[in-house]
Amino acid sequence: MTDSLMIATALAAGFFGSPHCLGMCGGIVSALSFALAKETATQRLLLQSFYHLGRLLSYSFLGLLVGLLGKGLLAPLANSKWPYVLTSLMMIAFGLYLTGWWRGLDKLEVFGAKIWKAMTPLRQRFMPINSIPRALIAGILWGFLPCGLVYSALALALTTAHPMTASGTMLAFGLGTLPMMLLAGSTAGALKQKLQQHGWRTANGLLIIAFGVWTLLQTVILTQHSAHQHQVSPASQTLLKP
Repeated sequence: MTDSLMIATALAAGFFGSPHCLGMCGGIVSALSFALAKETATQRLLLQSFYHLGRLLSYSFLGLLVGLLGKGLLAPLANSKWPYVLTSLMMIAFGLYLTGWWRGLDKLEVFGAKIWKAMTPLRQRFMPINSIPRALIAGILWGFLPCGLVYSALALALTTAHPMTASGTMLAFGLGTLPMMLLAGSTAGALKQKLQQHGWRTANGLLIIAFGVWTLLQTVILTQHSAHQHQVSPASQTLLKP
């Protein structure tokens, strides 16, 4: 699978899965908008931008970590079909998560919730968000909010087995969630209402599942073709001998 396809998948999943993000941390963004109501429009935009920048940095850092982990775990399989098979299966699982037909990674939220709870005193130190440093740090901390959708994206990034590609995958996922997060608490809710319709998420999930199935089939076909060439090659060499 090409890196561009992986990143495009993460971007689309972040965009169409962002109604879930709205439920998880949209209230935080809305509260931030309300708290900044007395500020100028420029100041509000600046603080919100740095908050989301912090969130994107957090996602990218987590992607870097899982990329390093994947590189270590998948290194013995680097020259085989299995990394591609694993990536295809994770794409299918990711698509199933978006459709709501499988929520297996939600169980990881229990573990993530413990870390999130332990971070409560640290988060409270940067409230209220009334300066650029506080907005940036708050965004970084909120990037660790336990979320099955984020964990699905991290699992997909893991299969890249490359730190920078995994980091880019998570950055793309975060960028995909930005439109919904920026609309949280605003009156420009047409896109928000549209994306909250289950049909949109299902369609995107099915598209990602189709990508996963296509990649899996391509991997199987190429593997069989390569095996066939190895079987034919010795015989061909024998026929060519004088």
